[in-house]
Amino acid sequence: MRSPTVKLLISCPDTRGIIAAVTSFIARHQGNIVELDQHTEDSSGQFYMRIELERAGFALSDQSFSGEFSPLARTFAMQWRATWDLADGGGKRIVICVSKEGHCLSDLLYRWQSGELEASIVAVIGNHADLAPLALAAGVPFIHLPIIEGDRQRQEAAMLAKLDELSPDLVVLARYMQVLSPVAVKAYHHRLINIHHSFLPAFVGPKPYHQAFARGVKIIGATSHYVTDELDAGPIIAQSVAHVGHRDGVADMIRIGRDLERVVLAKAVRLHTCDKILVGGNKTVVFD
Repeated sequence: MRSPTVKLLISCPDTRGIIAAVTSFIARHQGNIVELDQHTEDSSGQFYMRIELERAGFALSDQSFSGEFSPLARTFAMQWRATWDLADGGGKRIVICVSKEGHCLSDLLYRWQSGELEASIVAVIGNHADLAPLALAAGVPFIHLPIIEGDRQRQEAAMLAKLDELSPDLVVLARYMQVLSPVAVKAYHHRLINIHHSFLPAFVGPKPYHQAFARGVKIIGATSHYVTDELDAGPIIAQSVAHVGHRDGVADMIRIGRDLERVVLAKAVRLHTCDKILVGGNKTVVFD
């Protein structure tokens, strides 16, 4: 297991001296930088930076960092956040929401059990009970919150109450086939990741593989994105595609698409848990 680190993510208007100022600040407080990435968006003039430094030997703590760094941040009009690895290496707390399809859930559980995810899966919430055995077999609590008599508002309120109890850093919609309300989206702003089973922005809505088949497409894809109030239109984190041919039917596309969904969702979760994503407007800067 690697040593605990501090991840500092910054966005601000681009100008001279930002990197020098931030790295000098870290050096003055005995910090050792192990990763540094930066990007300037030419169209907006916005500057993005991610710095990872060793927690050991750094003179500042998570309690004292903000007070020391804020004057520098104000000088450059920065938006910033710092994430401190826990000493036990537990990582971010994840809750996974599911319905009936289990391929994405099983993949995330496997990656978590094998140590690929620097995170803790603390619960699985399902509006159906079909995937309870899968979660419980992995030692993860399964919380069944069904939609009774079509009352989706009551079910979502119960889900939000349970999320408040669990205090997740990230909520993953692993083929959770319900549209969340603006209240839920706001509560977990840029902490809700969805997997869409098509190559957004094409083929939105239900049955994208049927739409793709009807159009005779030659590639299909999957897209992971942050959830916003506008359905399937949030900032895109990761995408992948696969080639298909005229011999591939809808069932073949679904099978191929499921493989893509597993990989793309896992990549998005990993990037988020490693604090490698910065959001600017409706776009992401991903330092992978």
